[in-house]
Amino acid sequence: MTTHPQAILMFVAAGLIGALGQFLYKLGSDKATGGILTYLLNPYLLAGVVCYAAVMVLFIGAFKKGGALTVLYPIYATTFIWAAIIAWIAYQTPIRPINMLGMLLLIVGMYFMGK
Repeated sequence: MTTHPQAILMFVAAGLIGALGQFLYKLGSDKATGGILTYLLNPYLLAGVVCYAAVMVLFIGAFKKGGALTVLYPIYATTFIWAAIIAWIAYQTPIRPINMLGMLLLIVGMYFMGK
């Protein structure tokens, strides 16, 4: 089964949006004080939920385009790379050489999983 290039791009976008959702969950958890309303009415947490809903829509769209699970799901692992970049931008979390090696291994693994 051949995977449509648009399906691959949709999964890359899903990885980025998924990482953004994780970042928003972190922001929301920092703002929540423990009361149920601080979770339910928290704009950061709500935006994170919207991100994850968008990820599911992208997944469905990508599968409709056609593609193998073994090709597409490893691409979603770019979420870890996007999350590191977002943390670097938002919190100045350093990306060390060992982190770069891990990112490279993820990319190599995605390549081999897609073969």
